[in-house]
Amino acid sequence: MSPPVVVRTAGGRLSLRLERRTLAVTLLLALVLTGSALASLSLGSQATSLGAVLEALLVPERSDIVLIVHEIRLPRVVLAILVGACLGVAGLLLQGLVRNPLASPDVIGITGGASLAAVCFLALGGAALGEAWLPLAALGGALLVALAIIVLTGRGVTPARLVLIGIGIAAALGAGTTLVLVLAADTTAMQAYVWLTGSLYAAQWREVAVLVPWALVGLPLALVLARRLDVLALGDELAIGLGTALQGSRLALLLLSVALAGAAVAFAGGLSFVGLLAPHIARRLSVRGHTGLVPVTALVGALIVLHADLLGRIAFLPRDLPAGIFVAGIGAPFFVYLLYRWRS
Repeated sequence: MSPPVVVRTAGGRLSLRLERRTLAVTLLLALVLTGSALASLSLGSQATSLGAVLEALLVPERSDIVLIVHEIRLPRVVLAILVGACLGVAGLLLQGLVRNPLASPDVIGITGGASLAAVCFLALGGAALGEAWLPLAALGGALLVALAIIVLTGRGVTPARLVLIGIGIAAALGAGTTLVLVLAADTTAMQAYVWLTGSLYAAQWREVAVLVPWALVGLPLALVLARRLDVLALGDELAIGLGTALQGSRLALLLLSVALAGAAVAFAGGLSFVGLLAPHIARRLSVRGHTGLVPVTALVGALIVLHADLLGRIAFLPRDLPAGIFVAGIGAPFFVYLLYRWRS
């Protein structure tokens, strides 16, 4: 067996250990993601050749489709990649934190908090302030849910309490969202339903610019904190015996998961199952250890959302369907399959 690759900072305070198989899988997925992104830039209501797309990207002054590629398709592709990566890693952190393979941002109410806040924003006439405020409202809802979970769990942030409180909060938020939709005007309800389904329609560079800092900070931080999940997986008593600050680690991982999921949902709507699917697929690729799972899960999540959005754009032309329909179409049967496997 080939020795692992170890990367250390100059002072030795930070080190990462990655299996060579993990690096190979990561490189392969990165190549697949690059090819998928180029295919997504080429396909649409007006199909273009790969050469024309590359010319628009590399030599825009000589391209006739620079507007289509740069202003319509490229921001949507980049946003899909960022959203998928953030949701996938958020799900991985939650599954490791609560030691439950069925955990995801949907389970503990993060997506529900963002959805309720966004629906309330639309129903109360917030759209008049500008759609740029909608992501901020959704992110605020996700952060409020995280605060509520922390307050309700008190000082004992245990996996069981996180799941039980999260399920209760998610159910209450779902009921609140339904109530607001019933009371809202028809046009507002239709707009909210599209957002709740999960859509990247009409993505713009300003949305990408806001999400990029969250991804650039959150994803590397998840890679750094991933080792704590390996220790927590050994059990509370052994983790404490190894010198781990148990409650501090759980709180840090919970807040990071909320930040990643909340930021993604704020710009892509209620995309469900990405945080559930991506970590399981990454584990199926024989990747061991959470440090190796973070980059692989991020790439798998990006591929899921990117392909779901591509299907939504081209499968039912001239209609542009929300990506969440296709993610849920895969995620719901997979969730049933996981329940069947863990029935005992």
